Amino acid sequence: MVISEIYNTILYIPILNSLVFFYHLLFSNFGLAIIAITVVIRIITYPLSKPMMELSKKQKEIQPELDRLKQKYKNKQVFAQKQMALYKEKGINPAAGCLPQIIQLIVIIALYRVFTNLLSTNGVMISEINSLLYNFDFLKFAEGAELNTKFLYLNLSNPDQFFILPVLAAVAQYLMSRFTMKTSTKLEKIAKDTPDKTDDVMYNMQNQMVYLMPIMTLVIGYRLPSGLVLYWFVSTLLIVLQYFVSNKRTQKASS
Repeated sequence: MVISEIYNTILYIPILNSLVFFYHLLFSNFGLAIIAITVVIRIITYPLSKPMMELSKKQKEIQPELDRLKQKYKNKQVFAQKQMALYKEKGINPAAGCLPQIIQLIVIIALYRVFTNLLSTNGVMISEINSLLYNFDFLKFAEGAELNTKFLYLNLSNPDQFFILPVLAAVAQYLMSRFTMKTSTKLEKIAKDTPDKTDDVMYNMQNQMVYLMPIMTLVIGYRLPSGLVLYWFVSTLLIVLQYFVSNKRTQKASS
């Protein structure tokens, strides 16, 4: 009960109010409201992206050392131990890149509840929605109001019947995986120096995530309300843009 109240206070109610605020502000357009709230959520969760950037940077820095370990220790178990010891020494956590995606999934769960209660609402439920809104007149809906869930060709309360948005979200997820795990290509080159790639812990973890997350995005997005998939797509696209800009800055700083 306490956990549920904390969850509602920290996530559900603020997200609901923010979405309704942007809905009223942006011409009663839920598509624009979702894009706006996505940008806000990305700004708020920006600090969570730093561990992934730092992870990528540290991986590049230790690449020569990792290469030497690969050549020195042919036994895969010994190499794995030395590799993890090197990661620990350099303060590298292979799972650090997963944290922002976990946070995003938690937000997705809260958004799913908001969308279920809001996008599929009708006049009967408007009073229930109003009771959860903060005490500002401009946030309240008129009794019996019908909410506009149309955006472009989509009905945001239903799955995308043409599967365009899930595919776009999956492509964006793949691009994000490639950016956040960019060093996997270098790790793959090192791993190929030995017959058995399983001795490279980081390579296997990253290589799986590059393809697993886009597939999961496509499969899950196929059934989700398109409003949620729109959030997922825009949020992932913003992360890709963030990494692109970060890489450009890093290249300029190193040149």
